[in-house]
Amino acid sequence: MGLCQPAGRRGADGRGRAVTAATRDRPEGLAAYMAVTAAYWAFMLTDGALRMLVLLHFHTLGFSAVQLAYLFILYELAGMITNLAAGWIAARFGLTPTLYAGLGLQVAALLALSQLDPGWGIAASVAFVMCVQGVSGVAKDLAKMSSKSAVKLLAPEGAGLFRWVAVLTGSKNAVKGLGFLLGAALLAGIGFDGAVLGMAAVLAVILACVAVFMPAGLPKGRKGAKISEVFSRSSNVNWLSAARVFLFGARDVWFVVGIPIYFYAVLSDGSEAGNRAAFFMIGSFMAVWVILYGAVQAGAPRILRAASRPEAALIRAARGWALALFAIPAALCVAVALSSGPQAWLTATLVAGLLAFGAVFAVNSSLHSYLILAFTRSERVTMDVGFYYMANAAGRLGGTLLSGLSYQAGGLALVMGTAAVMVALSALAAGQLQDSGAGTE
Repeated sequence: MGLCQPAGRRGADGRGRAVTAATRDRPEGLAAYMAVTAAYWAFMLTDGALRMLVLLHFHTLGFSAVQLAYLFILYELAGMITNLAAGWIAARFGLTPTLYAGLGLQVAALLALSQLDPGWGIAASVAFVMCVQGVSGVAKDLAKMSSKSAVKLLAPEGAGLFRWVAVLTGSKNAVKGLGFLLGAALLAGIGFDGAVLGMAAVLAVILACVAVFMPAGLPKGRKGAKISEVFSRSSNVNWLSAARVFLFGARDVWFVVGIPIYFYAVLSDGSEAGNRAAFFMIGSFMAVWVILYGAVQAGAPRILRAASRPEAALIRAARGWALALFAIPAALCVAVALSSGPQAWLTATLVAGLLAFGAVFAVNSSLHSYLILAFTRSERVTMDVGFYYMANAAGRLGGTLLSGLSYQAGGLALVMGTAAVMVALSALAAGQLQDSGAGTE
């Protein structure tokens, strides 16, 4: 039977029972949504903590901005490949196995990082961490694709779908923000090895609990799923994916390397105590940024008055909010270019500007997350969501590369200018979206 059938047709859930439109309103559907959300929260907490651990730990070991960016390249590249394959894997084997695989691989990646030996030297350490981060990238996108696809199957339609997407995505980002703070705090408190071992143990326990208590509600796969199906023939899905590439590239071009290293240079005096204080403040800023981003995402349906607006209006909103986002990095680029170096007013301007960027970015991201599910048909949901998040990973990969390169070549001014250009390209792609006329099924 098919993984996902249009509303009113029968499929099968994880226990062989019928999945129809009515299933979305049954208690087991809500229970499955809650279980998926809890597992995704646990994963993203460790994902955020691991990113901060790796960034700050290796910066203190003397890695350059470009070398730090290299540490995350395979993570993003693996995400691109995984999302293309994961859509087919989930269609073929079901959503629950892909969710479990994501959690299990993250445990393995954390355990592997605990074996890192400083005596290996920079080249060997970079290669090892890149490989382990690649495993973590596979894990993250398996978990993400499973969770986001599950919403299409379990949530009520229309405005209800937008609310459920917003809650899952917004809460996930709030949890990831806490992970940034957790990673910085663990690095300062118990060191790198203790932090990764502790997180591996906790995530392993959560994986075991989810596997034991996962209720019915997620469907099985279909044997006839073909790998060629992952490439979408929908122009809306393709243009939205292009907009997503540049949107997330614009964020990561400053988020991954540029701003953390700039703030470290401003906040740390080079002493051990100064490093710890800088770790805490950088982790706190990154946490606040992602938590604000998540909170705005969760509230996006109210901000956009989605319940009373048709799909065509939300498409127009996607274009308008992208243009509004462009103004922020453009203004920050000018502010940095006019400054004579790190100053209190510039740091305050950057903090305020980047928080504003996070709020407007969150609305853009939430609109995209809703529109991909609105544009896709139920029987193609894992394929189109996988393709869309492949584009997401491509944007993060491009942003990661440009983050280290632009910071090393032109400092923070070039970082912000690059972000502005990428947002403008995202707005151009969003301008090609058309009303599908059908909405969600």
